[in-house]
Amino acid sequence: MASGHKIPTRMTAIAISQPGGPRVLKPETRDVPVPGPGEILIRVRAAGVNRPDVQQRKGAYPPPPGASDLPGLEASGEVAALGDEISRWRIGDRVCALTPGGGYAEYVKVHAGSVLPLPAGFTHTEAAAVPENYFTVWHNVFERGGLKKGETLLVHGGSSGIGTTAIQLASAFGAYVVTTAGSKEKCDACLKLGADRAINYREEDFVTAVKDATGGKGADVILDMVGGDYVARNYEAAAVEGRIVQIAVQAGAVASADFSKIMVKRLTHTGSTLRPRTVEFKAAIAAALEAQVWPLLGTRKVSPVMDMIFPLADAWRAHERMEEGEHIGKIVLDVG
Repeated sequence: MASGHKIPTRMTAIAISQPGGPRVLKPETRDVPVPGPGEILIRVRAAGVNRPDVQQRKGAYPPPPGASDLPGLEASGEVAALGDEISRWRIGDRVCALTPGGGYAEYVKVHAGSVLPLPAGFTHTEAAAVPENYFTVWHNVFERGGLKKGETLLVHGGSSGIGTTAIQLASAFGAYVVTTAGSKEKCDACLKLGADRAINYREEDFVTAVKDATGGKGADVILDMVGGDYVARNYEAAAVEGRIVQIAVQAGAVASADFSKIMVKRLTHTGSTLRPRTVEFKAAIAAALEAQVWPLLGTRKVSPVMDMIFPLADAWRAHERMEEGEHIGKIVLDVG
């Protein structure tokens, strides 16, 4: 293993002391991870906060086998040490990474295939807001959903980290973007990011609004993190040959729906989770992002929407902020 500055043997990390509310997130001292073959050690400067972290904290989303039990699915910082079989990266390189866990800490180890250079001009706190959302949106909207230029994308939860990313990327690649959000402030934020139509779901029926916005055709691709009764309504809002991509089920994993809609409209309803996928799968997404999205980030044609930044020790406050549901964009931890 090659290393740069003297790496301590112990570090501060935020652990889940027991399943429960935000206050169960507590600082503790852990051994610094040692990178194995194909892995790098990152000195973390900032870590993104995501809803799966909240689910893990509650005991509802256990880490995959072999992953750290610490929360944190994305981080940015400098390369501190290299395992064997690493050719691209050097000690001191400024990077961001998708991690299978462990981002809420001063050091995290990650497979090199999930590591990307900091986009040009980005701070560490901005870069920490990129990997989880951009990996997720790229795979689900463009690869699974097959969104093409000129098609309509419906994004539920447009003011979330995923939503703000999907709006910007779909707009940048020439799609017509419709989104739902829960307040006028959030709808206005979505419009400023490039959405063509923002629907306040508390005041309008999104099925009717989507059909109105598309001249009765419906949405070609629907990115849904709600589930529950949205499943049947998505089938109504979808265009013929529409693709519904499920990435979460915040309103429930069980739903009743008229499945004849799938046959009549020739719909595809698919979905995925990213965390348990193989390192090879994640590396392929990373390569696609670097080729097609990193230039857009470098010119600020797309960029993460930043909500609030909290010190690492106050990770519980970051989780409170997320669960309050008032955030627009990404919540990030400043690790220092």
